[in-house]
Amino acid sequence: MTAQGADLTHIETWLFDLDNTLYPLASGLAGLVSDRITDFVADLTGLPRGEAHALQKQYLLEHGITLGGLMSRHGVDPQVYHAHLNQVPLDVLTPDPALKAALARLPGRRIVFTNADEIHAQRVLDKLELSELFESVFHIGHAGYSPKPSPEAYALLALAHAVEPRETAFFEDTVRNLAPAAALGMTTILVGEDADLCAADFVDYRAPHLAEFLASARLKETE
Repeated sequence: MTAQGADLTHIETWLFDLDNTLYPLASGLAGLVSDRITDFVADLTGLPRGEAHALQKQYLLEHGITLGGLMSRHGVDPQVYHAHLNQVPLDVLTPDPALKAALARLPGRRIVFTNADEIHAQRVLDKLELSELFESVFHIGHAGYSPKPSPEAYALLALAHAVEPRETAFFEDTVRNLAPAAALGMTTILVGEDADLCAADFVDYRAPHLAEFLASARLKETE
């Protein structure tokens, strides 16, 4: 459902995806990163750019992230790969005071759960001026390069941070990444302008505008 005043009074742990969740897809950063990945695949394989892009998307579909295919099929060092991607400028991102205020009112702890690496996550959080609001970042390295939506990533996250699923809300822009969270008992929120179009029964709430959703949510009272 799309909610004004969503009942999140049971939530004590707040998990947020990073890219296209804590900033809008319309920023254009996703396209810049995708282009950078295509460059990497083309340089690695010697394929024409169009074929490299197709291979990139094939690996994304098969492995959850393009890096998975590059590691298993080509022996790519993930640190080399991420160093290449982390050269993408973040000029298209701007801080959102309304989102910052909405995040700050959430009781309990806030954790980023991302398929990106630690450096990218920190760069983005710093650019958005949100770093101080998050207790930690659970990134792809922490997951042993097993990305969302692999159940292993969620299990490792829960173990690392002693997550109690039924007291946890997970915010994501990719609907398939919410399914494992729902299976564990988390409250799931699909984020993004097209969220209202999703009919998946494992999505509890839809948040076309994250700041508005958080600002209107009913939260656990604190002393």
